[in-house]
Amino acid sequence: MKLAVKIIFLLGVSCSLMLYSGCSKKHPAPPSITDQQLDLLTKSAWKVTAATKDNVDVKSPDYSSFQLTLSGAKGQKTIDYTTSGRTGTKYPWAQSGKFVFDDNSPATTLTRDDGVIVTYAATATQLTMSFDYSGPGFNARTDIVTGNWLFTFSH
Repeated sequence: MKLAVKIIFLLGVSCSLMLYSGCSKKHPAPPSITDQQLDLLTKSAWKVTAATKDNVDVKSPDYSSFQLTLSGAKGQKTIDYTTSGRTGTKYPWAQSGKFVFDDNSPATTLTRDDGVIVTYAATATQLTMSFDYSGPGFNARTDIVTGNWLFTFSH
């Protein structure tokens, strides 16, 4: 009889443990890559720390005060941008526009609304953006803005 009670007790404990372990806690779905990138990109205005065209420094004087502000809504693939602080004539940027996250590599590639593909890397404090530009330029002659651009920004 003692053995039967022990077996029934152990079976009851085992069944309870199996039932309890089968219950999963509800975990929220992790944010999408685009939402994670959006959090990094839209934190605050990005101030230029370096600007080069075809590996030649163009920060001073044309981009000394250049800033890029990005905004967007979670769940969306589009980011609005505005620029400020441009001087001189070397503008491969419109004053404002949109970016769209690339479907295949949203953590590294954006397409600007003028068709320019931008490769970027973002951390909490730094953003780099590089692109080849061959359009007519914004407030500039084509030969001044055509080339490979690299911008480094920080908060």
